[in-house]
Amino acid sequence: MSAGWVAGSVRARLLTQRRLGYEQALEAAASPSLRDALIRLAGTGYLGGEQLGLSLEEAERAVVATTLLELRVIAGWLPRAGLELMRALSAWFELANIEDRLAYLLGGELRHPFTLGSLAVAWPRVAQAEAPGELRAALAASVWGEPGGETPVEIHRGLRLAWARRLFDQVPEASEWIAGALALFLAREVLQAHRTLDLLQVGHVLPVGPGWERAATPADLAGALPSNARWSLEDVAEIEGLWRAEARWWRRIERDATVMVRRPREGREAVIGAVALLAADARRVVAALAAAARGARDEFQETHGAPA
Repeated sequence: MSAGWVAGSVRARLLTQRRLGYEQALEAAASPSLRDALIRLAGTGYLGGEQLGLSLEEAERAVVATTLLELRVIAGWLPRAGLELMRALSAWFELANIEDRLAYLLGGELRHPFTLGSLAVAWPRVAQAEAPGELRAALAASVWGEPGGETPVEIHRGLRLAWARRLFDQVPEASEWIAGALALFLAREVLQAHRTLDLLQVGHVLPVGPGWERAATPADLAGALPSNARWSLEDVAEIEGLWRAEARWWRRIERDATVMVRRPREGREAVIGAVALLAADARRVVAALAAAARGARDEFQETHGAPA
């Protein structure tokens, strides 16, 4: 084990100790207003006292940006192979920048991109795109690959399938997490949005059985998926229950990641587990802020309950 992997693993574990956790997130969610929730979070590492006047969207983005900074810190301690691992694990941030750029090119608001630093792969070139076709070409020339179109729906789908391919290739330790997430993604695309997916594009990432695109229920879809994917759709009878499946997916990831981080050895597994824990905590904090803004504490409890 190289010194870089040891240093990166130690730093990653230390950062997980700064997580807010379920109980503190629940307290924030129970706040009578967004401002009160921001006051509770001031000084936690996610937000500072100077950010008490943020809107909900600004606060959510600040929480996510804090997590990105933590991932950049971990990457900075790792050797080159570790940096490539971190680029794959944290690709959501580049994905978000790409989708924001596309939205702007189509007439939307210009949003300040996440600062990726060494975690950037395609973003420097994509950021220069002045038309959807240029953005598509920049993606096709990068590790993201050809997205299959240049509309928001096509880019949304292409990026997520490409990210899944990268994770399967570079992070085999998380293959069941990725497969389960893809099952949820397909359920939302096929059953909820009633969109048609390209069999070749999907099958290249996750083997699917015959009739998957005609599935009418989560159970139908689960039956057409490999065993390492269908677990995330277990006991989901109707499409309305997908939110429970997503919550269960996150609980499993947090449970598995906790085991990975607590094992007394350094290296990839410790880093992967730490990244998953940081992502789960940030998601919970974002949900707590939204709950405080809407007065939805009970909803937060139901969808973000304490990990088993």
